[in-house]
Amino acid sequence: MARRKKNSRRRSKVFHINAIETGAALSLVQSTNAAAAVQTALTGDVTGAFNTINAAVAANKPKIVGTLAATAVAKMLTKGFRPRLAKLGPIAIGL
Repeated sequence: MARRKKNSRRRSKVFHINAIETGAALSLVQSTNAAAAVQTALTGDVTGAFNTINAAVAANKPKIVGTLAATAVAKMLTKGFRPRLAKLGPIAIGL
């Protein structure tokens, strides 16, 4: 009788990311000036961090809305439309 081949229990070395969602998330992070807000929050000024994000969102509202609309259209065209439009780490934006 022939010996059976053992099943490999190795994890896959390949992982997949959604390019549309990741691109949208990175664009939103840039539009909201999140990097400066995080730096401000790390120094202990949480109120200043929220003020930074608030000012950036108010100033870049058309760009943010355009990014979300373009993401929704791109996901519809690629037939990958789900309610989630952007995800970066634990933060997700959906319809």
